[in-house]
Amino acid sequence: MIIENRSYARVGLIGNPSDGYNGKTISCSVSNFWASTTLVESPNLQIELNPSCDPTNFESLGQLHQSTKENGYYGGLRLIQATCKKFYEYCQEMQIELPRKNFTCTYNTNIPRQIGLGGSSAIITAMMKSLIQYYNLGHDQIDKRILPSLILSVETEELSINAGLQDRVVQVYGGTVFMDFSKEVMDKIGTYEYGQYESLNSALVPPLFLAYLSSPSDSGKIHSDVNFRYKKNDPEVVSAMRTFANYASSFRLVMENRDIERIKELMNQNFDLRRRIFGDIVIGSKNLEMIEIARRYGCAAKFAGSSGAVIGIYENLTQLQQLTQAYQDKDYKLIKLAIVEDQ
Repeated sequence: MIIENRSYARVGLIGNPSDGYNGKTISCSVSNFWASTTLVESPNLQIELNPSCDPTNFESLGQLHQSTKENGYYGGLRLIQATCKKFYEYCQEMQIELPRKNFTCTYNTNIPRQIGLGGSSAIITAMMKSLIQYYNLGHDQIDKRILPSLILSVETEELSINAGLQDRVVQVYGGTVFMDFSKEVMDKIGTYEYGQYESLNSALVPPLFLAYLSSPSDSGKIHSDVNFRYKKNDPEVVSAMRTFANYASSFRLVMENRDIERIKELMNQNFDLRRRIFGDIVIGSKNLEMIEIARRYGCAAKFAGSSGAVIGIYENLTQLQQLTQAYQDKDYKLIKLAIVEDQ
């Protein structure tokens, strides 16, 4: 038996970062970048290291240094192992009896690290889907609505990674998803919370590009106090999160009406508000420069996720070619995005 699953990178169209603050967002799953897992039945349970993500063999000390600088100290092994642990615990908790069979797991990913595209959650999502399929579980045993929350718990509870539901929702549902994480919705749920998720017509999403850092790094990042201020009911931050949520609701309507000018306006407003609340030091000079390049060519742009990459709307291929050259001149990368349909 061979089970293979693929999960894709995600980009936030509008509303983020309010997903972590009982807000609303719209995000897309994009086929340009992905993570995959393969399970093959075997006598013992084995997780194979990925030579790119979990390197243990280097040509030199210099190569070790470069690899560590680019990829950090943590590969995918801990993500796979933590997913298996959480999956087993969930099945025990729900009294789901699993067949007594083992597997050998391999995984792969081409999602660039440290630019906010949901790379870690994509590996976990692909692995969780493979486990569910391998042990032949259905939606009556693991409800699709709680699956993103179960995936999130792998990171937050097992690995102490600060994360929210948005990435996991889009990677489970695929396509373009409107997500409502408002307190009124979330408070009705039990152990594994979930919001209100609705798939939208991806054909209504304008043509998108992604610009991102060629050599991202975790070092030197400045942490913001926004989360602390939100928990203290800071009026400015609370108001901003409500505004982000309103942007998402408005974006949904104007997207259905194909009002491209209003779509662009909302996208720009989303970033401008984020910049005002978080400040330029937290945003970072390179992130600001990527936004400024897009706007110089008349394109709306905002963060794709946390930082390190921006999405923008382009009008035609000539404009896209001009943007590509402009970003390359500043050592940034640019690609045309393709949305993955519902999974």
